[in-house]
Amino acid sequence: MNDRSNFLYPRSRYYGQVKPENMVFNANLQEFAQRVNFVCSLETGGKLPPDEAYKQIKKLWKQLKRSKKQLGIGESPFNPEDGNSNENPPSG
Repeated sequence: MNDRSNFLYPRSRYYGQVKPENMVFNANLQEFAQRVNFVCSLETGGKLPPDEAYKQIKKLWKQLKRSKKQLGIGESPFNPEDGNSNENPPSG
């Protein structure tokens, strides 16, 4: 059963910055891509009308966008751990 699940829902390894929110978003992004692929295949095969495929993909996009916002991905361009924070810029 696990082999079938891995075949139908493969996951790629994550190579980005290892933070819990990044890893959760990556999982959500991979799921989004798989579902969009399924919808496209159904539409291409004539099993789903184009307008319904569009609606489903739009709904999936909104879910991904909400996930990004809830996880705070991309909100803080400066990471204080890097030492790149501009909170106290040099005077001069």
